[in-house]
Amino acid sequence: MDDIPSRIEHTVLGPETTWEDVRQVLDEAEEYGMRACVPPCYVAEATEYAPDTEVSTVIGFPHGQHTVSTKCTEATEAWKAGASEIDLVPNLGQASEDTETFRSEIDELVAAVPIPVKAILETSLFDEETLRSLSRDAAEADVDFLKTATGFAEGGATVADVELMAEFAPVKASGGVGSWAFAEELFEAGAERIGASSGDVIVTEYLEQAE
Repeated sequence: MDDIPSRIEHTVLGPETTWEDVRQVLDEAEEYGMRACVPPCYVAEATEYAPDTEVSTVIGFPHGQHTVSTKCTEATEAWKAGASEIDLVPNLGQASEDTETFRSEIDELVAAVPIPVKAILETSLFDEETLRSLSRDAAEADVDFLKTATGFAEGGATVADVELMAEFAPVKASGGVGSWAFAEELFEAGAERIGASSGDVIVTEYLEQAE
């Protein structure tokens, strides 16, 4: 797994995130060869500051209850500002009642931008049957990745959830991933990417054990 650093999305999405916080994450991402995930308001600055770093951002974050038109506008603005990927929080409350609305929302977001879209399914909120259904519906809507969590709900990535979701689409495992040991478990379970505020720690530990 020589490409591990490039599969880590070093993340800073807290409510008090400043430009200095974002710049530190970008510096660390560049140093270790990681990607970065930053708030939408900093995308333009981030891509200008670190043009060689893949920068993604979040849409409808963190609860997914924005209108679809608002999310499409957010996504379009982020793409035009230089975002390389979009992490979307779908309306998961509606999804439990109306799968057509859920798929339609993702369809619209995928069509709105020419860059990859990840659907965040907040896995800790759902039982296995519901998570399987959400994963299938999102995949049928042509989402590029399924993502486990925003980090703003209780719980986070688990091996079992990654294994389930990987049956339907590539998976970004996020939420509570703070060490290379756990990240390795998630990769082995089928994750293609890891999202973590501790990306620098994960890569450092990976490089140390690889020596």
